[in-house]
Amino acid sequence: MSDPTTPVRIGVLVWNQYTDWPRMRHIGQRADELGYDSLWTWDHLYPIVGDPHGPFLEGYMVLAGWSQQTTRPTLGLMVGANTFRNPGLVVKMVTTLDHLSEGRAVLGIGAAWYETEHAAFGIEFGGGFGERIGWLDESVELMRAMLREGVATARGEHYQARDVRNDPAPIQAHLPILIGGSGERKTLRTVARFADAWNVAMVTPEQAAAKDVVLRRWCDEVGRDPDEIERTLSLGPLVIRDDPADAQATIARFRDSNPRMEREVIVGTVDEITELCDRYAALGFRHLIFHAPVPYDEETLERFAADVKPNIV
Repeated sequence: MSDPTTPVRIGVLVWNQYTDWPRMRHIGQRADELGYDSLWTWDHLYPIVGDPHGPFLEGYMVLAGWSQQTTRPTLGLMVGANTFRNPGLVVKMVTTLDHLSEGRAVLGIGAAWYETEHAAFGIEFGGGFGERIGWLDESVELMRAMLREGVATARGEHYQARDVRNDPAPIQAHLPILIGGSGERKTLRTVARFADAWNVAMVTPEQAAAKDVVLRRWCDEVGRDPDEIERTLSLGPLVIRDDPADAQATIARFRDSNPRMEREVIVGTVDEITELCDRYAALGFRHLIFHAPVPYDEETLERFAADVKPNIV
């Protein structure tokens, strides 16, 4: 799947902070109408960009809502917080989403990182990122067995399960597991062992290429064909405009709606964004996803699909 000749797929990650369901429903419907291949949202409980004291819609419920409002794109969390839910429950949830969406669910999962929300909700956060990666490795092993075999047992240090069934099975014969993260010592090893897709976020083409080399090395070590794993890349927030002043006005609206937002926004013309996407696609990252903060910028949504995607080599 990392073959540079694989057709390019595009997706949009719709921020679920400082927004409401009518707006999220509308942007999901527009992405569907415009032919997007994938539709994503975050799995958090508090806003993660800017001021955390604001509204945030729960991710799996958003996906369930979109499943009834769209027909084309795959639906997933970018990415699910492994600490939030028992892994067997996650499999049941994503399988149900697969039925609701008629076979369009993706199980996105990662180790989780935002301590603020864990402390507020009383969710176990562990002693550090390394420990959470260990939990993720155990969790994904159980998830994969439940999805592929329908029944699984786990006797890990953190997760235990005995003959846990996933019944009914997903509609998809092979519901994909996407793992997000780029830690070279542990995360990419877990990707090599268990993932159908991998997401790396907001890195330069040179950084993406270096991470891919590490993943291939892990695949060699665990005996996995690295080209079985789809490479996906999150560009981050994006604005496509011909007029720089118009682009800056759009960014200002993002910052007004997401208090204390400091995250960098990629700005460019269609040609400039196409050139950037070409660089990632040439490396085998053939599924490109941009972020959409509120207020959702429909011009960028439209131009990325209509003008950028057809011209990526």
